Amino acid sequence: MNLKEVDIFYFLGIGGIGMSALARYFHLRGARVAGYDRTESPLVSELISEGIEVNFEDTTSAIPDWVENADKEKTLVVFTPAIPKNNVQLNYFQQSGFELKKRSQVLGMITENNYTIAVGGTHGKTTVTSLLAHIFHSSGHGCGAFLGGIATNYNSNLIYSENPTKIIVEADEYDRSFLTLSPNVAVITSMDADHLDIYGEEKSMVDSFFDFAGKIVKGGKLILKKALPSPELKDVTTSSYSIIQDADYSAENIRVSNGNYRFDLAGPSFTWKDLEVGLPGRHNVENAVAAIAVAHHEGIDEEKIKSAVASFKGAKRRFEYHIKTDDLVFIDDYAHHPRELEACIGSVREMYPSKRITGVFQPHLFSRTRDFADGFARALEKLDEVILLGIYPAREEPIEGVDSQWLMDKIKDTPKKCIEKNELLDELKQHAPEVLLTLGAGDIDRLVIPIRNMLMEENDIVAN
Repeated sequence: MNLKEVDIFYFLGIGGIGMSALARYFHLRGARVAGYDRTESPLVSELISEGIEVNFEDTTSAIPDWVENADKEKTLVVFTPAIPKNNVQLNYFQQSGFELKKRSQVLGMITENNYTIAVGGTHGKTTVTSLLAHIFHSSGHGCGAFLGGIATNYNSNLIYSENPTKIIVEADEYDRSFLTLSPNVAVITSMDADHLDIYGEEKSMVDSFFDFAGKIVKGGKLILKKALPSPELKDVTTSSYSIIQDADYSAENIRVSNGNYRFDLAGPSFTWKDLEVGLPGRHNVENAVAAIAVAHHEGIDEEKIKSAVASFKGAKRRFEYHIKTDDLVFIDDYAHHPRELEACIGSVREMYPSKRITGVFQPHLFSRTRDFADGFARALEKLDEVILLGIYPAREEPIEGVDSQWLMDKIKDTPKKCIEKNELLDELKQHAPEVLLTLGAGDIDRLVIPIRNMLMEENDIVAN
């Protein structure tokens, strides 16, 4: 199927972060777009306001007539692995002769015919992809970017210039989705063990990242974090980046000035002085170096890169400030892996060394909690207080013996409590936190605004 010949796209699971970016993309290109999702959300509401029709009932009667009666040769149904196999609409389309493709396959088809930059890694890829898209867009280099988060500068997971010359995509390792891509330039930020329900063991995951690197087209480029194992590639050049080691692109003289990180960049045969990162945390200095390495490779001017890096506001739920006063700080972060928790908590500790740090963590997936329980416990012990919510199951059924109480028992020498979501606001009222972190990839994000509003009211903070 040629995507340019498709007139109608129907998305099953349209509210997903990757699915909604594709829906927006085809809608902007003039196709007629609709979809189904289980629940309404702010992102789905935005899609509806943009003219995309969405239904919330898993019935055939909810499917728009203009989709059911469409020319099947010019209609594509896109689905996500999160859609269960017994989904009524999914089965209807399968049995009625419609063409169906996974989200990853459609993204792969887009990259086949476009110059593509793909950013992969178990951590950091959303920030690097968003920053890279911001550099391209703000410097006047057209791009179409598919993000795994909402870029704060654009309030969207799609950054789209008219007639883009390059496509920037977040390369998702889950379900080996990134192996559908055909990048000209690829970035690998990390290869920590994750998704062991898919990969089984860490080696299989590393092998899959090597396979991803092997998808780079002939004459292409790999930008690789220095500490990672390097795949052997033919007809592909590799450059490294780091903030702690000598590399092709290295951050040097890292310091904090007026609450922002600054650094010098040592690149191949050049040094750029005094770059400012608009995001907190040393891990975001590292993310910036990765994005800069790609932008430099693509020939973007030094001053335009510097300006974009300084003006980048990050992606929502990636170290996102909701309250920042002398007496109270509230940060929300998507961290759902021990390494991500360590990076977030470590950055907060560096920035607020004398403050009491309270963390609310919602574990994501029973299997991930089981596989990394000790790592989660060690990371959470770095907080001054821990509040655990129940495990968010997502696509999984419960695993016997694996719950938040079990995880809490592994946390040593740190005040801790396990509560229900509906108890959290009252708990925080009694806590009077100094620095509060909400952490996790489940539905904890739906509590962020109620928490912010409650804290502002309790502390007489006036909204800006």
